[in-house]
Amino acid sequence: MLFGIPVDFARWQPRVLGALRIIAALLFLQHGLAKLFGFPTPQPANFALFSLLGAAALIEVVGSVLLVLGLFSREAGFIMSGQMAVAYFYAHAPASFYPLVNRGEGAILFCFIFLLIAFAGPGAFALDNQRAASRPHDRDELKRR
Repeated sequence: MLFGIPVDFARWQPRVLGALRIIAALLFLQHGLAKLFGFPTPQPANFALFSLLGAAALIEVVGSVLLVLGLFSREAGFIMSGQMAVAYFYAHAPASFYPLVNRGEGAILFCFIFLLIAFAGPGAFALDNQRAASRPHDRDELKRR
């Protein structure tokens, strides 16, 4: 029940998780595209592909595309979550203890959204679900989704 309305949460959970995965990945993709290609905003002035910022850009682009497709979602989510944890403590936390002041709210939210995907799975609309259906040892996991 939600506000007195009967809702089958179990039925909607994979769909909502899949939508969260896709939307978060599309938002995150913008950060990588800006670093690598200067789209939709200009590249950072100190950008070099073979640097920490370049590695972050590659993780953002490749990981985001994988998450949009729902392919290797758990692995991509785990790596992207770690990247956001590093980004927060490397770039935001030194400015202030408070995320509102250090402008780190986005990094924290992305970190925990990607961590949720790593542990909860990709939800609906994912190629991982097709891969699991074709492998006998993964069918039990697919039934739990």
